[in-house]
Amino acid sequence: MSEGRLTYKNVGVDRQASAALLDSVGRTIRSTFSPRVLGDLGHFSGLFHLKGYADPVLVATIDGVGTKVLVAAEAGRLDVAGRDVVVHGVNDVAVLGATPLLMLDYLAAARLEAAAAAQVLDGISAACKEEGVALVGGETAQMPGVYTPEGLDIMGCMIGVVERNAIIDGSSIKPGDALIGMASTGLHTNGYSLARAVLAERRWPLSGEPPELGMTWRDALLKPHRSYRRPLVAIADAGFLRGAAHITGGGIAGNLIRILPEGCRARVKSQAWPVPAVFGVLERAGKIPREEMFATFNMGVGMIAVVPAPRAGLAFD
Repeated sequence: MSEGRLTYKNVGVDRQASAALLDSVGRTIRSTFSPRVLGDLGHFSGLFHLKGYADPVLVATIDGVGTKVLVAAEAGRLDVAGRDVVVHGVNDVAVLGATPLLMLDYLAAARLEAAAAAQVLDGISAACKEEGVALVGGETAQMPGVYTPEGLDIMGCMIGVVERNAIIDGSSIKPGDALIGMASTGLHTNGYSLARAVLAERRWPLSGEPPELGMTWRDALLKPHRSYRRPLVAIADAGFLRGAAHITGGGIAGNLIRILPEGCRARVKSQAWPVPAVFGVLERAGKIPREEMFATFNMGVGMIAVVPAPRAGLAFD
């Protein structure tokens, strides 16, 4: 660097690279648009026409994929992380009976790597199209000094809508109701710091294939976060969804309690479902206490719906 010739680029922030990225993925992002999206990319804010509702309530949530992004980056599968940040948000608004409408993404790193960023945005856009969500804007930030050279952070803000009289917040849950657990694909987006610590301690590479798993660690840890929007909509449309809990950080107990009315407790029978092999391998290899496993991971249950007990059989159907 020449003395007295500081520029934004030579201290680590490349504005032209950011602009080039938007140009390269613009068509992919626009493919998520519906006629309700007003304007185009590049405005200061995204515009979305909210119509067709009598008494609409907006539902907003924001989350990330945690250190799963490091596994995805090492495996060259950052599209999985992009997809997961969408599905996580979709599930979080769906538990309230809301329809996901639009999303804003946030991608941050010390220095922009165009190929990696494009892979993330490809995954985000693909999932948005699957879920009927418009990706109306976002931020790609370069922050040298805040992130390590290999660091990468992915977050998404999901906005949904629900009619006020159709909000499902758990307030109608009653003693005697049934809990319907919906299977997860694996870790989803939580517990990766602990899982990665186990692999590091045992010096297991992502390419390793424990016999109990029947697949590589790469494949086991990069199973995509499952979307529960459609089954929740089906139960809600049938008129007997009283509450739903997305099982993320904090496990079953830490998330189910968030929807229970005061004075109501839940009894969960952990023997009622088969726990996926990946959790057992991590538990044994890391000598992780059982209570810690259930407090950290979803343990095979990614969503719990609460329904009247007589309707439980119909919910399964």
